[in-house]
Order: sequence, then C-alpha cells, then structure tokens
Amino acid sequence: MDEVIGLFPTPFMRVPGVLDAGLVAGLVEHFSAQAGLANNSSANLSHTAMLQPGDSPLLVAAAGRISPKLGEFGALLFGERLGWSLKEMWVNLLDTGGRQAMHNHANSFISGVVYLTPTHPDSRTVFMKSPGGHDFAFRNDHAQVQPNAYSADKWISPQPEPGDMVLFPSYLMHAVPPNQGPLRITMAFNAIPTHLDSWGYRIAFGG
Repeated sequence: MDEVIGLFPTPFMRVPGVLDAGLVAGLVEHFSAQAGLANNSSANLSHTAMLQPGDSPLLVAAAGRISPKLGEFGALLFGERLGWSLKEMWVNLLDTGGRQAMHNHANSFISGVVYLTPTHPDSRTVFMKSPGGHDFAFRNDHAQVQPNAYSADKWISPQPEPGDMVLFPSYLMHAVPPNQGPLRITMAFNAIPTHLDSWGYRIAFGG
C-alpha cells in the first residue's frame, strides 16, 4: 500500500481553555487600559509594555497554567523535558480594521498566544512558510490548484475561544489579517529553556 510520510513536520500545539473565564475577564479588565504603545504595522493595533509574570497576580496565575504546557511542547522541539521560563508577556489590542504584519519572534524558542476575547473568523492568526524558504524556484499556482499541507504557503489556525492558547516555534512566521470584528484582545509571550546541551556544549539561558 502506498504511504505518504510528512518529513520533519513543524509542531503546533492548541490548548483549549488553558485559562478559565474568571481569569480571562480579569486580564481583559486589568490590561486593556494599559495597552497604549502604538504598533508600526497598523494604526489600529496597540500593546502593553513587556510584562513579567511577577508584575501582577493575574499574570502569576496565567503563568501557572501556561508553564506546564511549555514543558510538553519543548519536549517535541528538543526531545527532552527541560525547565522553561516565560521570558516576556504582552497584551495586544486590535481594533476593527487593524492588522498585524508578518513577523516572527527573536531571542526565544517557544512563542504563544492566549486569546482573551472572541475572534472574528476572518481575523484568525495565519502562519506562513519563511519567505526565504527552501522551495522550488518554480511554482504551480492557479485557480485549479488545491493547496494541501505540502504545497500551501500559509495556514489559518483554528477558530479560538476566549481562554484558548496556541504554542509554536518562535521562528515560525505569522500575521493577523485586518480585523473584521470588534476589539480583539490577545496575550502573547515568549519562553526560553533553562539550558541546551549538545554533547557537553552546554548553554544556560535566563541567568
């Protein structure tokens, strides 16, 4: 029997309801008023300053729910359960018509998004292949093409509910299309492991 094997897939973890409704409501109320920093990709996008879990009891509670999932996801990336720490967190406010340009996250290994308000179906996070890529120089791209996991250059994440979280490698390019719905609030974060060890060449992070 023929078999198709996906070589070296990129992991993407979806965690429904990682934060309960009470914690989500508290985060929305507390941090939406603090998101006054403009973003250069859209006049309708603003965010808070970079936050640490210790900055608020709400963030301490959120970090307690998020951290165990970092260990699980990190084992997929590095083949070992390592200690992980949240390097930074921030809250994004995307008004109607706002968008987030394609980007990735430097100086981290796991990145994540927790959705705090309902998301319009047309404003789900989109993940893309790296524009530098390793693709063929020629493409087959026309109206009759049916994209699949191997040929598509972008993937739209599942419809999230408030409290849901996604985790992905920090190098993965992603963006948010123009928001067709009401105010969209998310909490994003980056995480680093305690260390990496390559046959004795050991690097510690976060010291």
